[in-house]
Amino acid sequence: MRIIRLDEQSRKNLLEDLLKRDPNNYTSYETTVQAIVEDVRSRRDQAVFAYTENFDKVRLDASSIRVTDREIEEAYAQVDPELLTVMRHSMENIRRYHEKQKRDSWFESKPDGTILGQKVTPLASVGVYVPGGKAAYPSSVLMNIIPAEVAGVSRIVMVTPPGRDGKVNPVTLVAAHLAGATEVYKVGGAQAVAALAFGTESIPRVDKIVGPGNIFVALAKKAVYGHVSIDSIAGPSEILVLADDSANPRYVAADLLSQAEHDELASAILVTTSMDLAHKVSAEVDGFVKTLSRREILEKSLENYGYILVADSMADAISVANEIASEHLEIVTRNPFEVMTKIRNAGAIFLGEYSSEPLGDYFAGPNHVLPTNGTARFFSPLGVDDYIKKSSIIYYSREALEAVHGEIERFAEAEHLTAHANSIRVRFEED
Repeated sequence: MRIIRLDEQSRKNLLEDLLKRDPNNYTSYETTVQAIVEDVRSRRDQAVFAYTENFDKVRLDASSIRVTDREIEEAYAQVDPELLTVMRHSMENIRRYHEKQKRDSWFESKPDGTILGQKVTPLASVGVYVPGGKAAYPSSVLMNIIPAEVAGVSRIVMVTPPGRDGKVNPVTLVAAHLAGATEVYKVGGAQAVAALAFGTESIPRVDKIVGPGNIFVALAKKAVYGHVSIDSIAGPSEILVLADDSANPRYVAADLLSQAEHDELASAILVTTSMDLAHKVSAEVDGFVKTLSRREILEKSLENYGYILVADSMADAISVANEIASEHLEIVTRNPFEVMTKIRNAGAIFLGEYSSEPLGDYFAGPNHVLPTNGTARFFSPLGVDDYIKKSSIIYYSREALEAVHGEIERFAEAEHLTAHANSIRVRFEED
């Protein structure tokens, strides 16, 4: 990995380089995606079936697009029982963590006859997009569906591309059933997002769409935003390790590669105060890359967006970590809890040398759907809050309104909204 001394110029170059990974930069695909979205909105099922046959080489119709109970039973028979046990343990941790995020409605009454409050209501329906192809990501299925189930969403719809056999990957399907999906449809790509957003004869529309996908899926979510809610427009995965000279270079190297293997646009960055650690980590990375199965992806990812930055002080290292606002941040220092208090921007923070990033991906419980491309400056991990909405509650008695009606009328008149003022005034005409 390249080793760079951290200064103002290298910091500026790095931040500009990382911005190239933003999905919003891929405008060349937007016309194609918009055309698919509009076609599905217009032709509905007919368009969905046509795109599925064209892209996935599978011919489906209204009778076969939805996964049946029989297909779910067949999927269970194909999944390794040991993997089922692991998934159930992971689910317990995920559900326990997200249960703590639940919010209750609240009301506050005062002696003057006013009641104010907030009513919390789960969304009625959400759509969860799950990538297909050769790979299966049951962990993402659990992370997207379980918070919705905890929030109380009554209709949880999963969409995922079918394989050439017209079936959903059995591990993906079992994970969806375990987590609480109420419906599963065999459709992927931008056409799946459009179907969820606008509805078709076979796929009723939803209120919100979540879940990862390729650039076509990301841009489709962007295109339908406003017709439905979305979680985010996710970019490539990324990890930043913040370390001092106490860190184990072999552990750090392994953790950097755990994200670099996702794809060629993934980012893996070490920020350290130790030049000695920098060289040792670089050597360990070279050794690991030669032995790992996704070598070509790892090499390209590290060539494109792999960095080791050597800072003059921990304060400088923390500063650049906050600027990068990484999706995953590992703190491997003598006192990681102290350093953590100075971190403002990160999707998920992993503390100490035994809290490596895959612990969060698969098992610990916190959600692994995290803000990317610096959006941790203002976005949070996926959670129960993403599956609820809030309504304000206002009640005033006549006596309570009488005490303040003059002030409200003056405020409305100052904005030249006389009908607003009149709406208050008419209640006290007899006075």
